[in-house]
Amino acid sequence: MSGSETPPLGAEDAKIVTLARSSRARTGAAEGAAVRDTDGRTYAAAAVDLPSLRLTALQAAVAAAVSSGAEGIEAAAVVLDGEPDEASVAAVRDLTASAPVIVANAKGEVVSVLVPA
Repeated sequence: MSGSETPPLGAEDAKIVTLARSSRARTGAAEGAAVRDTDGRTYAAAAVDLPSLRLTALQAAVAAAVSSGAEGIEAAAVVLDGEPDEASVAAVRDLTASAPVIVANAKGEVVSVLVPA
């Protein structure tokens, strides 16, 4: 993973950051995420922490997209304190290796954009 300069977000990327923030706030989870598939559909999720199932927010959002038939990810966003772990980013990269992962804080401010090295 590598970071890059954080240029202003376009409207579609700002939308997935907002969806990720909303998912996190609605559930009180440590993370919220959203992805936009290559057809323009969006999927949002929060981290899942059950005794028998643990998913990061990015993993849950990717799982929602895949289970709905998405064949690729155009962009992903995650809202959390810190940086996403490698397994979270790998879930996005499994579907589309070149998809950027926008990392934002709880206020929705972009901290970094992870792009493939």
